[in-house]
Amino acid sequence: MNVAGDALDKLVPLKSARTMGQQPGSARNNPQDYMKKNAKTTTVQSLREVKRNQPSLLQPSELKPKLKPDVPQKSDLPVMNLVTSKNFVVANAVETILAAPKKVSQGPKEYLNKEDYGKVPKYLKHIKQDIEAEYEYIRQLQQQEEEQRGSQVRQMPEDERVELITGLKAKWEQVNTEYQGITHLTVLDTAGKIRRKEKYEVELAQIEKDIEKLNRRNIMVSRVV
Repeated sequence: MNVAGDALDKLVPLKSARTMGQQPGSARNNPQDYMKKNAKTTTVQSLREVKRNQPSLLQPSELKPKLKPDVPQKSDLPVMNLVTSKNFVVANAVETILAAPKKVSQGPKEYLNKEDYGKVPKYLKHIKQDIEAEYEYIRQLQQQEEEQRGSQVRQMPEDERVELITGLKAKWEQVNTEYQGITHLTVLDTAGKIRRKEKYEVELAQIEKDIEKLNRRNIMVSRVV
């Protein structure tokens, strides 16, 4: 580092293991020194905090310019063959100088004195009329449906009701006789006996329900179309 001996200080600072390398085993990891959870992460501010502390971050850095101009309207016709000798700079200056000052309103506006204050807007009246017309149309449809449904039913005559009850009672006697023929069997050892017993019980219950319905007054039945 200082062969000639001219330098008073060391030209190259001393460092451990500069020439011979580090001591064997010095690069071994320390089990007590490891990266903890969220050691190198920071909490992200919420939108409310950003609005309160740094609102400038929410503003765009630059606005993208329009690549194409707006499409001209159909009514925008080009001005052609117009020639004038008017000096618009002087004319605008004279008009501005001679123009009367704008009237400034004295005090705040009195909204209570407006003509339409406290009145229902016209568009709300139109909307109310449309809703009432729609409700009326729905009521007419429901009435037509009820009338059509009432025309498809009729009241059962008394002689027809009595005839049906008599036939159901005869059917019940027949099924009950067949059912009583197998009630003496205490052991149902075959699948056919079990199904036959269950079928008779279901038929008897259904016939009893039908007879109970026919015993009511004013029985309405649908017409056959």
